[in-house]
Amino acid sequence: MMKDPYEILGVPRTASDDEIKTAYRELARKYHPDKYTDNPLSDLAQEKMQEINEAYDTIVKERRAGGSQQTGGYAGSSQSYGGSSRFADVRRLLSQNRYMDAEILLDGVPSLSRDAEWYYLKGMVLYRKGWLDEAYNHVQRACQMDPYNNEYRAQLNRMSGQRGYAGSSRDDQMCDCCCSMMAANCLCNMCCR
Repeated sequence: MMKDPYEILGVPRTASDDEIKTAYRELARKYHPDKYTDNPLSDLAQEKMQEINEAYDTIVKERRAGGSQQTGGYAGSSQSYGGSSRFADVRRLLSQNRYMDAEILLDGVPSLSRDAEWYYLKGMVLYRKGWLDEAYNHVQRACQMDPYNNEYRAQLNRMSGQRGYAGSSRDDQMCDCCCSMMAANCLCNMCCR
């Protein structure tokens, strides 16, 4: 059985959504597996990160449902690294242009649990940051892992037309505004015909 998710995040049940989110982010930064590369505590940090993610997911689901699961204990998150909506929070953050927060959530997913959706969403984060080649590679990997997913395939096709602009010979045909805004997909029609 999972411990009380509020206890794991170190917040009271009366904490606001913002307080919960802040506590989650602080713990995610503290225990992020990338901070423990080549460290004997790497496995422990990864386990702690998974526990933190599950606790946060449980609280978010509980609050979205408008209820409280005070039935003696928590059996764990029903969507912990599995299921079709496991990255709903990441998608929501991306839709709000909060790609740095989305990246923190994605980077907390253990390497062995990274599926096609993870690669797709990581690609979208990289795309928003302007790292077009890396973004393309991640979305391409998502398509290889799930070749029948129309969402991934459509994004890969859109990105194919934009790869290579940064640093290519076409840069001189674009204004500075378009070059800097390409990652946000805000190309100006006036100067880039």
